[in-house]
Amino acid sequence: MKRKIGVVAAATAALVVLAGCATTPSDGNADGQDITFWVMGGDTPEALRDYLKTEYADATGGTLTIEEQSWGDALAKLTTALPDAENTPDVTEIGNTWSPTFTTVGAFTDITDMVEELGGDKLLPSFVEVGEVDGANYALPYYFGSRYVFYRKDLWSAAGLEVPTTLEEFNAAAAALKTDTQSGFYLGGEDWRNGISWVFANGGELAVKDGDTWKSTLSDPNTIAGLEQLQALFADASLAPVNEADSTPWVNINNNSETGVPEAATIIAPGWAHWSIGDLTPDPKDSTKMVATWNDEVFGTFVLPGVDGGVAPVFAGGSNVAISAASQNQAGAKELLRIIFSPEYQTMLGENGLGPANLDYASALGDDQFAAALIESAAGSKLTPAAPGWAAVEGARLLEEFFGKVNAGGDIPALAKEYDAKIDELING
Repeated sequence: MKRKIGVVAAATAALVVLAGCATTPSDGNADGQDITFWVMGGDTPEALRDYLKTEYADATGGTLTIEEQSWGDALAKLTTALPDAENTPDVTEIGNTWSPTFTTVGAFTDITDMVEELGGDKLLPSFVEVGEVDGANYALPYYFGSRYVFYRKDLWSAAGLEVPTTLEEFNAAAAALKTDTQSGFYLGGEDWRNGISWVFANGGELAVKDGDTWKSTLSDPNTIAGLEQLQALFADASLAPVNEADSTPWVNINNNSETGVPEAATIIAPGWAHWSIGDLTPDPKDSTKMVATWNDEVFGTFVLPGVDGGVAPVFAGGSNVAISAASQNQAGAKELLRIIFSPEYQTMLGENGLGPANLDYASALGDDQFAAALIESAAGSKLTPAAPGWAAVEGARLLEEFFGKVNAGGDIPALAKEYDAKIDELING
C-alpha cells in the first residue's frame, strides 16, 4: 500500500486523538444484534459473504451487513469511522502492514481471551504478531498470500542447473543464467518487498523494539550481510531497472510476444501470479490480447531457500480482521469472529484460493505445486515491523529509495546509517 506521507501522518494523528475518546461497551448479548463488517476490495467472494450473513443470522437472529471498501481510501475511512460509535464498522478487515498503526492507538478491542478458541497457535504466526501490543491480541489473520520462485525449466535444464538448496546456490544459478538480453533473476532495484527476503534469511531485521521505542536496524551486521548478498545478486543476475519497485515479473518470464524469447529465467512473485505465467496464445475473447497457459514442461516452482537450506523468510501479503473498540455490538462482533474462524469458513477460504488463517485448513488450497509452494513459503513468512508509524514509513517511500540506492551499487553501511535516521523519525508514530 502506498500513501503520501502527509496523508498517512495526518490520518494517524487524527486516529490517536479520536481513539483516545472511544470507550469499549460491555459485550451484552449477541441475540438480535445487527452488525456491519467492512471488507477491503473484492478478495472475499460473494459466496463467502453470503455464508457469513446466513450463519450470523442463524446464530444470533440479527442481520450482518457487509460493506466493501476500496483500498484507495480505506485508511482515511477507517481513521474517521473507527472511533465514531455511531458510524464505526463493528468488524473490519485491515491490511496486515497497517495493523500496527491501528492496534497501537486503541482502535480495536482486546480479544486475547478469544485467541485459543479461534485457533490459537494454529493461526499464521507472522499475522498474529502484527496484531499484538504488549502481549495482547487486537487483530488476527483473515487470509494470507505468499511469495515463491517461478523458473523456466527449459533454461535451467539447458544450463545444467538444478533446483538450489541454499540461498548461495540460488544466487550462483541466477548469475549463471544472465545474458546480455536475459535476467537470470528478474528483480527491480527498488523492489524491497522481495528484496527483504535476503535480509531476513541472514538474520537481519528492518526494525526492532528497544524498550518502548522502535528503532530502524538497517545498520545491524546481519541486515548488512543480507543487503550485500542482495546487491551482488542484482548486479550479477538482474537486468531490471534500478528504479523499478512494484513490477509484473511474470511478463518477463513468459516468452516475449514480439521476439518469442523470455526476458527472465527466474522470478519471485505472489502465488496468484501463476495464472499469468505460461505459453502465450491469443485470447479467444479478444485476439488483440494474449493469455498464458501453464506448461509443466517449461515452467516450475520452488520456495526460496535459506542461507543454510530450508526456507528463506519471505514477505507475506494478506489481511487481518479486528473488532472496533467503539462498536456498540461487541457480542455480535465476537460471534462473527467465531464464524470466520470456524472450520467451515476456513475451508471455504482455501477452496477460493485464499490462504486460511488457521494453517490446519491449508490443505483446502489443494494439492498442486502452487498450493504446496504457497503453504511452505507462508509458514516461514515475515511481515513488516509492528511499529505504530510503519504506515508513515511506507508512505514516505523510504524503503524504495534505500533499496534502489543499494542495488545501484551504493555504499551500504553509509546508506544504512542515513536511512536509519530517516526511518527513526517516523517509525514511532
